[in-house]
Amino acid sequence: MRIKKSDKKSDILAAVDRGESLSMMEPLLLSENSIHRKKLTDLAVELVAKSAGFRRSLPSAIQTSLATVVRAMNCYYSNLIEGHDTHPIEIERALQGNYSSDIKKRNLQKEAKAHIATQEWIDNNGIKHSLFSQATICEIHQHFCRLLPADLLWVDDFDNKERIKVIPGQLRFRDVKIGNHIAISPGAVPRFLSRFESAYDALGKSETILALAAIHHRLLWIHPFLDGNGRVARLMSHAITLNVLDTGGMWSIARGLARHVEKYKEHLANCDLSRRNDLDGRGNLSEEALADFTEFFLETCIDQINFMEKLMQPDLLRTRILLWAREESELGNLPPQAIQILESILYRGEISRGEISNILNVTDRHARRLTATLIKSGILISDTPKSPLKLAFPAALANRWMPGLFPP
Repeated sequence: MRIKKSDKKSDILAAVDRGESLSMMEPLLLSENSIHRKKLTDLAVELVAKSAGFRRSLPSAIQTSLATVVRAMNCYYSNLIEGHDTHPIEIERALQGNYSSDIKKRNLQKEAKAHIATQEWIDNNGIKHSLFSQATICEIHQHFCRLLPADLLWVDDFDNKERIKVIPGQLRFRDVKIGNHIAISPGAVPRFLSRFESAYDALGKSETILALAAIHHRLLWIHPFLDGNGRVARLMSHAITLNVLDTGGMWSIARGLARHVEKYKEHLANCDLSRRNDLDGRGNLSEEALADFTEFFLETCIDQINFMEKLMQPDLLRTRILLWAREESELGNLPPQAIQILESILYRGEISRGEISNILNVTDRHARRLTATLIKSGILISDTPKSPLKLAFPAALANRWMPGLFPP
């Protein structure tokens, strides 16, 4: 059912605040005397070192290309958590404007494209307000939802047998229940988001890293929107790690969460539970459950860096790509001289267009023709027609070049 303006206005007016105490959301941080703090601090230190070391190990040109493919990876695995399986090749086609004729697949392609566009906005310093503010949380939701097809902007209210339209960036105006968790009243959402910001915005980088899981869960606990809360929370986690760890967007927490999705959801549900006993912190919610989720979250981040680090080892990456290139050349699918170009780029990160004729000892015209072939095939990219050539990581070749990044 389409909601009329009068219905929508009535709903907003009915978004009452039942006066829930802000203490319902405590603890927002692990206590200073928590028995879990030392172990979790060690994990946070390891995460900082791993993230910095991985980024330093990669040439800057490779970093740019890798960040692009990681956006698609983030999107794919975040979709998977939502139960939407859109293969990276279909996502890549959507980015090129090539959509499926099947309306359901096309809608999911557009959903994926919306996710990537929102992450790209985050990666390009699009967030101007406090990272933890209501304005930023609503802006992330708005950026994502306004790019969705109309069919995906509705949620079903099975109790009242009606469909409700999701307004991009608008806080929910109805009560919601997620699993066994009954979220706070809609009118209380702004108060709780204000407390959320005050708790996390003042933290230093090390404490923010320790609070990654708490931030993720407490935002979902508030459940600010009718739909899209999980997506916003994962994009927020990406934005936070981008900021405090200077990741360059080269690894994905979403992949790790999707690979252990049942455990991820179990931790979220446990964090909704009340304090178990007098030894379980001093807040309303279980501190032990929050500590367990924090350990899982930090270990998942470290695991994903280790995975990407192994995947991108220069010698192994070079071997996999050149082996593929030789096979494709033997099959007649790739010009033999392309191997020399790929080898040069793998050693140096990028090469100028003018260098190709010298590398191959061919005419400029032949070099331009070969370059155009490699760009058209998606193997090489260039920011502008005169910019240096860099390696791309097309989704169709991911299983050969970077096995394990995507499913077959």
